[in-house]
Amino acid sequence: MIHTLWQPDPDRPHVLIRRRDARVMIRLARALRRLALDHPHPLPDLPDSARFDPGHEGVMMGYDFHLTPEGPRLIEVNTNAGGALMAHCAQNPCFPAGPRFPPELYDPADRHQSRLLATFFEEMARFSGTPGRKPRRMAILDAQPETQFLYPEMAACATLLTEAGCPCAVLDPAELTMTPDGVFHQGERVEMIYNRHCDFYLESEALAGLKAAWLNRRVCLSPNPYVYGLLADKRHLVGWSDPLALEARGCAPEEARFIATIVPETRPLHQLDPARVWKERARWVFKPGQGFGGRGVLLGDKISRTRFDALVPEETLVQRLVPPSLTRVDERGTTLKTDIRLFVYRERLLGIAARVYRGQVTNFREPGNGFQPIRLID
Repeated sequence: MIHTLWQPDPDRPHVLIRRRDARVMIRLARALRRLALDHPHPLPDLPDSARFDPGHEGVMMGYDFHLTPEGPRLIEVNTNAGGALMAHCAQNPCFPAGPRFPPELYDPADRHQSRLLATFFEEMARFSGTPGRKPRRMAILDAQPETQFLYPEMAACATLLTEAGCPCAVLDPAELTMTPDGVFHQGERVEMIYNRHCDFYLESEALAGLKAAWLNRRVCLSPNPYVYGLLADKRHLVGWSDPLALEARGCAPEEARFIATIVPETRPLHQLDPARVWKERARWVFKPGQGFGGRGVLLGDKISRTRFDALVPEETLVQRLVPPSLTRVDERGTTLKTDIRLFVYRERLLGIAARVYRGQVTNFREPGNGFQPIRLID
């Protein structure tokens, strides 16, 4: 399925998607959150950090879809989804597309920026129990952030927060003092952390102090292990793709059928016959139960027998292959793979963008690859 680019200006292409597909994606995101809150399903072996409810959820939730002729199909949910600012900047003729930003970003009249900033402030208010409470100081946390591809977006977000009256810096865990009593930077208490780190359950030694501070309610952490365990742990895909399992959780039959239709069949590898899976491997995608950004994901038609035999069945999921759609990017018929990301806070849609790329989804470094804005069509 090919989605052509709408291109009134060669510097600002848009990926076209059907309005009805957008409605389905939004409905699913809200249905999964409602299911998680109303009928929670604790996964086995969840760490204690994921069982602690801080009273708030998580900023920048991302729901990633592939589009098919039958409609969108959910590929995964992310709690630290990047690209919300990048896609927005690509829509603005003053901002260049891709991972670059002008030094002066903050515009109080920009509704998109205002919606993003409001989510951080709402998280702090819910954490503190004080309506309207904003964090006095923030940090955006990632491992060696300056080496990350999306570092420019993190820096831009820090600038927006600082210029909105909330001093913020992008930091590596080693730059923070993290104790059970709180998190500090250069002697100043950090009241809130926007977490871009991919140690989702805070299990590494580098984040042990942060975990202790968070469990002691000494810092607002968003997103956090609780919301990751609630929605983004890939093992949820197994239950979401099974209408009977959904009904057993208390989901209404119609809602269960809807969710299971949009989520491709997903199974733990250890529950399947290895010989049959190997024979049908081209129909499957192999995913680690814990992972992010396409890391460790293997397409069945690419996997070698040696690599297949090395998979740990108890730690591997298999999901029915749903190829990404293709976007025609020039008059010569050149196409790029495309998926669609919804940015969501609680039940609210913050934005929608396309990710266009060659090869793996993380391959955004080639010209023309990256986040692109969406245009809805009937």
